[in-house]
Amino acid sequence: MVFWLFPPSAENSLSRVHERRSVHRRGIANRYFPLLMLVWSVWIFITPLYEPQFFPHWLWPTLASYALFLGMFYAAYYCDRRWLLANALGIALLGYLLVPFNPGGQSYLIYSCAFLAFCGPPKRVIAWMLGLLAIFSIEWQLIGWPVIYLLSTVMVSLAVGLMNISFARKARADAALMLSHEEVRRLAAVAERERIGRDLHDLLGHTLSLVALKSDLAGRLIDRDPAAARREIDDVSRVARDALAQVRSAVTGIRAAGLAAELASARLLLESDGVAMTCPPDLPALSPELESVLALTLREAITNLQRHARATTADIRLQQEDGQLRLVIQDNGRGGAIVPGNGLSGMRERLEAIGGSLRVDAQPFRGMRLEAVVPWPGVSAAAVASTAEDGALRAGSGAGARA
Repeated sequence: MVFWLFPPSAENSLSRVHERRSVHRRGIANRYFPLLMLVWSVWIFITPLYEPQFFPHWLWPTLASYALFLGMFYAAYYCDRRWLLANALGIALLGYLLVPFNPGGQSYLIYSCAFLAFCGPPKRVIAWMLGLLAIFSIEWQLIGWPVIYLLSTVMVSLAVGLMNISFARKARADAALMLSHEEVRRLAAVAERERIGRDLHDLLGHTLSLVALKSDLAGRLIDRDPAAARREIDDVSRVARDALAQVRSAVTGIRAAGLAAELASARLLLESDGVAMTCPPDLPALSPELESVLALTLREAITNLQRHARATTADIRLQQEDGQLRLVIQDNGRGGAIVPGNGLSGMRERLEAIGGSLRVDAQPFRGMRLEAVVPWPGVSAAAVASTAEDGALRAGSGAGARA
């Protein structure tokens, strides 16, 4: 029988980030998983029933030890990690105490090794396991139980412990990767705020000073030379309009910041799994609603790709044609039948809410192609910024010359 145990409390602070993000997906599994793991403990009661004449006093010690075991098991599974080692060692101690009355107590050692896998670095954990199993082997030999059962217990305990060590390392790596994704998004937001601050300071500092200067000049000229004052007021109006264009140019990039952050996060996630990713070098200027929908679509698609596709390449494209914007995500993974789920349904609902559509095509062993289409008559962010900047420079130079 294969035994697999993964206590959520054994995760460190990094993995709790991942736990919070996925708890809604596996809440039911977390609720019943400990009960499933207790199935193995039935051997504690079955073993002495084979030949009860050899174990006349097994029942009450077994019941007492099992009551203590259940308390330690749930404490190890749900309580703070600092108590995990104590509970794992306590479960092993129950095995030592029960074996003289019931050889089925060997099962406690398997649970102990399973929990020990989450108690520190692999080398230290393996040392703990070998030490506990060595003590158990000596006791078993002194009692005189058959060696074949001892060997099976040692092998299963080590196998379970080593599998859980591997699982714990993978969980920590996944959690660290999730934290890296959060950091990418946070840094993208910080960088965007800093860019906005710099641009507003550089663009508006001179412009507002010019507005103040020309307003004062118009006030002094209004009685002496109304025509000159009118020209200055016209200049103020033009400079103010140019300043508005500059502000719009400065904040244009913020609309694509979320999509850019998701692309950076996708690259981090896929390349950490050995998937080569290509993506568009430039992003168009999008409305906040459209940008948010595409960013969430990209996030869900990349998550599914990383979990299920087993791909080695992923291609992400943004195509603009006929008043539509297409987000295409294609991989060379295993493809196969598409099973509708909350992820695809959520993507489709968000896209349809803004007049878009979702198409998914998957061929066995030929990868999957996901295409999100949304209505979009816009122009590129670079073109908007370039046009605004050119207009601001022309107006600024003309106003400066007249001043």
